[in-house]
Formats: sequence, structure tokens, C-alpha cells
Amino acid sequence: MIFSWRNKRAARHAAKNEKLELISNMELKIPSHFRCPISLDLMRDPVTLSTGITYDRDSIEKWIEAGNNTCPITNQFLTNLDPVPNHTLRMMIQDWCVEKRSYGIERIPTPRIPISLYEVSEILSRIQAAKEQEDGEGCKEVVLKINALAKESDRNKRCILSQGTSGVLAATFEAFSKVPFDRNVGLLEEILSTLTTLMLPLDGDAKPYLGSNSSLHCLVWFLKNGNLSGRRNSVLALLHIFSSDQQKIDDLSEIGGAIEALLNLIKEPISPSTTNASLKLMYHIVSKSSSSANSEIIARLAKMGLVQMLLEMLVDCEKSICEKALGVLDEICRCDEGREKAYGNALTMPVLVKKLLRVSDLATQFSVSILWKLGKNEKCEGGHVLTEALQLGAFQKLLLLLQVGCADRTKEKASELLKLMNLYRDRAECIDSLDFKNIKRPF
Repeated sequence: MIFSWRNKRAARHAAKNEKLELISNMELKIPSHFRCPISLDLMRDPVTLSTGITYDRDSIEKWIEAGNNTCPITNQFLTNLDPVPNHTLRMMIQDWCVEKRSYGIERIPTPRIPISLYEVSEILSRIQAAKEQEDGEGCKEVVLKINALAKESDRNKRCILSQGTSGVLAATFEAFSKVPFDRNVGLLEEILSTLTTLMLPLDGDAKPYLGSNSSLHCLVWFLKNGNLSGRRNSVLALLHIFSSDQQKIDDLSEIGGAIEALLNLIKEPISPSTTNASLKLMYHIVSKSSSSANSEIIARLAKMGLVQMLLEMLVDCEKSICEKALGVLDEICRCDEGREKAYGNALTMPVLVKKLLRVSDLATQFSVSILWKLGKNEKCEGGHVLTEALQLGAFQKLLLLLQVGCADRTKEKASELLKLMNLYRDRAECIDSLDFKNIKRPF
């Protein structure tokens, strides 16, 4: 009985496989009037222009947004740039998909009606009214709706952004950041998430609101106390603000716990994108803050162990993170406190010499700059830093760098390093580094 059941099951499977093979060998032809004249693919949301020609919405909207005001087929000028949904053709396409489901064709879903400029204007008016009434819950409900609509389609997102939504949301963030956090944390977190995940880069109207004193304190609060997404979003927002406003960097440095919170993100990374943003923000802080505060900030960071964190990160990290970590380390080594920490770490020379000519031109540039600062400013007798660099093969790599070419400033530093190292070549046994097969050459 068992054998009989197995035989029947095998026969059913064989028949099914034979049917599928027969279907796959048949050529399925899509009716020509179901195809978009631009993409030549099956239309999912057919719309008709004022010329009477039907296209897939995504294709024709990209054509119009590129600055074209003519019909791609007839080349006639469009009297109306708003395409009209062709419901009849869409239902015909859906019925055809159902008939051909045995070929693996799935029925296209009924598209949602795109949001209009009027609807966006109405939504922004509701946010403005909720802000004036200090209605946090009502405002959060509208922000969630904007988030959902923007995620539905790129067309919705473009329409929402075109009405200055990021500026309205940033103004709302500032307004609610001035009242106690415990009443509006959910709203502020939702606004921050919408701005950083859907609306970057922010327009000029949004930056002043997010860069205000109350907004900065709120962003630092999320940086210290927020959940993982809140901390990530706050770093992205701060980076976008400070990349073009040096004064705001000084303002951030004066907020208690801001530097420490950023350092914790580097020490305990959340994701590669967050680490990248944190390192980039840290670079802005150590390189662009005012001269009077720069040395103090670097000294604080050095005492908090940033040099060691960066060196440990550089042992094994991806290209983007490597470049940013070397950039931060290069800036820290401008000050005595930063160099002292680098001198005292056993990883410094091995890591820096290893990165020469191996990661990218930018990483090599930073590595040469750091070696130059450490070698030139070494105060102890005997040239221990330069001697160690010689033993690790830095002399040969710098010679090769000059041969393959580099930026003028890097060339000057490399040449000066070679002169400094040459004084200690008779005291150090250099490693033969003639085998450069693993080095990424630019030629």
C-alpha cells in the first residue's frame, strides 16, 4: 500500500514537471498596446497624455521632470502636463495577467492615486495648526501620514518635497523642542526620522531651524539618550547642519555631553553608515572649530581615548571608514596631546605604514601626513618613531610613492620624511619590502 501511494505521488510530480516544462518552452507574447512606448515593459499604471498617447506613469513622469514638454511619440506640445489615469486599459492588463497566471505572470496591483499638490498643502496646514495649538499627538499623526505617503512612491516623495515640507517639519521640530521633552519625545523622534531618511539633503529653509539652540540641545539629547535609530538620525542631522556652518560646530562643543555622546557612537558602533557619519562629524569638530577652542577639544578627546579607538578601528575596517578614521587621527596629531597618545600606542606605526599605498590615495595622503607630524615633532632622542617606521618598511614605500606620483603637499612631506629617516638607516635593520604585489597601484 505504501509503495502504491509513493508511485502515485511520483506520477503526479512527473506530470506537474512535464506541464511546467511545456509552459516554459512556450513563448508568451505581451500585447503591444499593453507595453509602455518608452520602457517597452508591461504597464503597471497606464496614464494618457493630452495627445491621446498612453504611457506607464513612472516613465512619462521622468520624461516630463527632465524638462520635456512634448509627447515622446507624436512630438506635439503638451497642453496639460498632468497625465490622466487610463482605468480601462489598466483593468484589461489586470485581466490579461489573471488569464496568464499559469505562465508565472502575477496580477499587477491597482495603483494608489498619487498625492496632489493641494493635498500636500492641506497636510502642511494641519501641521502648522497643530504646532500653534501645541498639539503634539495631532501633529505626530500628520507626520506619520507624510512618512507613509512619501514611502508609497517616488512621485509622492517628489511632490511632498517640492512644497517645502522639510522646512515645515524642521520648524515644527524647533517649536516642540522648546517644551519639556517627556511630552513630545515621540513626535520629535518621528520628525527627525522623516527628515533624515526621506528628505536629505535638507533645503536652505530647514537648516536654520535644526541649527537653533533649542534644536541642537534636543539633537544632543537624542544622541545621548535615544534608541539606536534616534542616535543614528541625530548624527545624520548634525552632520548635515555642520558641514556648511562652522559656527554651529562651536555651539555643539559647548553643549554638555555632546562630545562624549559622539565618542560613544564611535566606541560602540551601531552600523557602518552611523560610524561613517560619526567619524565625519568628528572630523568637522576637530578641524573646523575655532582656534581658541580647538586645542582644548582635541586634548579632551585624547584623554577620553579617541586615539586608541581610531587605531584599533584601523586594524581591520572598510575603505570609507579607514579614510575618515585616518582623517580624524591626522587632525588630532596636530596637537601635543594627540601626538603623545599616538607615541605611546604600539599600534601606531604598524597601522600607519600598513595603510600606505594599500587603501586609497586619500588614505595614503593622511598616513603620510600623520607620519610626518609624528616624526618631525618627536622630542625624545634616538628617533624611536622613525626607527620603527624604518624597520616596518616605510622607507621603501615612501620611495615608491614618489615614483608613482602623489599630490604636491604629500610629496613634500614624504621627501622630508625620507630625509629624517635617512639619519637612522645605519642604526636600523630595514625589512626588504621589494615585493609589492599586494599594493594597489594607481597605474
